[in-house]
Parts: sequence; C-alpha cells; structure tokens
Amino acid sequence: MDPHLLTTFVTVARHGSFSAAAAELGYTQSAISQQIAALEADLGLVLLGRRPVEPTPAGRRLLEHAEPLLLRLRAARADVLRAAALPRHRLRLAATPLAVNAVVAARLARARAQQPRLDVTLVTCGREQVAALVAEGEADLGLADGIAAPSDPLRLPDTGPMTTVGIAEEDLVVALPGDHPLAGRAALRLADLVDARWLQTPLCPLARLRDLVGDGFPAALEYQGDDVHTLLNLVAAGHGLTLLPSSALPAGAAARGVPLASPRLVHRVELLHGALPPGSAADLARTLSA
Repeated sequence: MDPHLLTTFVTVARHGSFSAAAAELGYTQSAISQQIAALEADLGLVLLGRRPVEPTPAGRRLLEHAEPLLLRLRAARADVLRAAALPRHRLRLAATPLAVNAVVAARLARARAQQPRLDVTLVTCGREQVAALVAEGEADLGLADGIAAPSDPLRLPDTGPMTTVGIAEEDLVVALPGDHPLAGRAALRLADLVDARWLQTPLCPLARLRDLVGDGFPAALEYQGDDVHTLLNLVAAGHGLTLLPSSALPAGAAARGVPLASPRLVHRVELLHGALPPGSAADLARTLSA
C-alpha cells in the first residue's frame, strides 16, 4: 500500500469530507477521490461510504493499522535525519503536565548552568503526543509520567526504536476534600475507595486504576484539562477524588492529600529520546538521567 494513499485515506476519514481533506493536503477534490479509488482498487474493498463519508467495516480495520504505520514511517525518517544532524544548542523538550517535578526541574537547571548557550523550549501535551513528537523529530527529548509499580516501565505507544529511561519516582497521595471523613487517616488503600466518587482526568485516568485494582472507580465529573490548581479546587469542592504525586499538593492546597498505602504504586517519570549524536541533546539527556 502506498503511504501517500494511506495518508489521504486517514485524512478523509478524520474529516468525514473529501473537500476538507483536499484543503488540508493541498490537492483538488477530484485528486483526493482518485487516490481513495486507487487504494480501494489495490485492496479490492470499499473503504469509505460516500453519503455520509465514513469508514466501512473494512475501512475501520484499515484505520487501526494505518495511523501506527504512518507514525512509524515518520519516526524512521526522523531517526535517520537525527543520526546525521549537526550538534545544535536550541532544543525542544516535550513533557506531560506532571512530568517536570522538583527533581526534574532541578536537573534541567543544572543542565542549563553547564551549557550556558543552551536554549530550551518546553511544551506540555499528553503522553501519546509526547512519544509521537519525539519519534517524528518534532521534539529532541520527551518526558512522560504515569502511575506504575516501583521500577516498572510506563505503557507508551509503539513508535519504533526509542530509548526510555526512568529518571524519577515519587509517592502518590489520594487527594480529597479537607472535610472528607477519610481526610484524617494516616494512609489509604485504593481497594477501600473503589465505590467512591472520582474525577476522570488525563492527570489520573480511571482506566489505569481499574487496570491496577479492578472494577469500580465511578466517574463523578470529567475534567479534560491539565491544570493541577483547577483539579484540586474541584476535589476540594467535593466533585470527586483523584490520585496525584505528593509534590502536586503544596502546603495550603485547597485539597488534602493522604498517602497511598496499597497497592504499592508510584508516580514515575521517564525520559524518551531517539538516537542522539554527540551534542547538546545528548548532554541534556545525560544530566536529566543522572
């Protein structure tokens, strides 16, 4: 299958429109139609319904393969270019919102002190996007965080060859309102909180808690942002509980944090990068991993 035809197919399916795909890709609408027809002829299957424009069952199955395949192709291209790149001092660092904790921030400061010419741009985004940006060469390094058993690696999307290094682990706390009946406990077990009201948030996906503990953890409210201050205000107002690294609840925070006793879980931060030639990116990676 031609990667260009796959790209066109994914774009049409995402927009649900031939004309919108044509505008994004810079083709005429008739050229887009011809490319989809060529892909369908290659497979001998109808991939897109026309009214409305949406994937057929065969098209949905192809989408499951197409996006990871295209990501791997972009990652391969970026990896080859990265290996041949000249050293430079302007770096782009992609990170999940909770990845840059006090330890990581201090290491970043040390790296900048060691390399006075180092110019770093930090962009925050979701974990899958961090991995994709690094794989595609849009970011030199990535920092991803998540809940894991001690020393266990994070579950990251398959983006091709990539180095991942655990650089920090921190205890977790259950964030709850200050007047909650359990707020005075010395520690809490997740198994005792499966029926409590929880916040659904990218900072603590409930699906991950269900993977670790089992069914339960009903979502009382969904918060799609990544601002910890807003999240703690929601907790304090009684909208639901959440799980956070202990450093995310500073003194005077709106919510109360009670240490998690069991299961034994930590907030883990990992450094992600592809092949790094000698230079500023490799030096920064070493300092962050120290």
